[in-house]
Amino acid sequence: MKKHNFGAGPGILPQPVLEQAAEAVRNFNGKGLSLLEISHRSADFEAVMDEACDLVRRIFQLSDDYAVIYLQGGASTQFAMLPFNLLPQGGKAAYVNTGAWSKAAIKEAKMFGTVDVVASSEDKNFNYIPKGYSIPSDAAYFHITTNNTIFGTEYQQIPDSPVPLVADMSSNIFSRQIDASRFSLIYAGAQKNLGPAGATLVILRKDLLGKAGRPIPTMLNYQTHIDKGSMYNTPPVFPVYVCMLTLRWILEQGGLGAVEAQNKAKAEKLYATIDANPLFIGTAAQEDRSRMNVTFVARDEETEKQFSAYTSERGIVGLKGHRSVGGFRASIYNALPLSSVDYLCQLMDEFATVNA
Repeated sequence: MKKHNFGAGPGILPQPVLEQAAEAVRNFNGKGLSLLEISHRSADFEAVMDEACDLVRRIFQLSDDYAVIYLQGGASTQFAMLPFNLLPQGGKAAYVNTGAWSKAAIKEAKMFGTVDVVASSEDKNFNYIPKGYSIPSDAAYFHITTNNTIFGTEYQQIPDSPVPLVADMSSNIFSRQIDASRFSLIYAGAQKNLGPAGATLVILRKDLLGKAGRPIPTMLNYQTHIDKGSMYNTPPVFPVYVCMLTLRWILEQGGLGAVEAQNKAKAEKLYATIDANPLFIGTAAQEDRSRMNVTFVARDEETEKQFSAYTSERGIVGLKGHRSVGGFRASIYNALPLSSVDYLCQLMDEFATVNA
């Protein structure tokens, strides 16, 4: 029986993408070779990389001012690679602290210059998005994490910034319509909405580079990967291929407008069920609730244990919340169908009928 996968990451992938990827592992492009065996320098894979980049440009309507590259090392490597390339010696960067990944990014940036944490929601265990702060005009860039996977919060409006705006979009990229031109750099680990673990997408304005005033190791220099078309070293061939398939799938759904409408419907259904259920409480501030990661707790520890067992026995996986929040976390990424959300809501209602 196919499970209903609410895991936070690596997350669910579209079924057609899995089927095409599986076929490519067996026989890629009718070549009699697996995708896992072909040269990354072959014309066949160069076409994959080109399309994977072009689809990002098409979906986000990027101008030629932007470069699109696929790297490795996850978003965690970007926490350091970003200030290494963009934060001048003696310079300052501004950050908002909205959770564990923001904190990790801030920690790394402090190795390269001054970090001004202009706002934080740590005072309430990151259950809201800070508002009403000022961004210093002398900062080299301003960094936000657009969706906070652990705590279930998400920026509903992107802040205006007087300096280059940088975003870690690892857990909500391609989930909603955005004006990409408002951002100077976007980075995202692929393993939520884009593909399997192992690839990291970076989108950046080319005019940001060359201003750090420090020597940058070859592999940590964005310009290296731009110049070599993401293939200075051996790229993550299979993850990039699956990213390409997923981006095709997004367009087949009708683009980001259609994807956003579906994600909104899923989130509204699940939050309405949580709010109406006497046994559960949502943990994130209502105005900042994430459409990707729905966090909630049971009213007592025994109810939590019982509901965990109840859902597990009925084909639900990945629902356990992060230890920082506890309770439950339903990750409802792009590829999760509305039917899975309907099923979870049904189980929550049934469980409450018996146990309330």
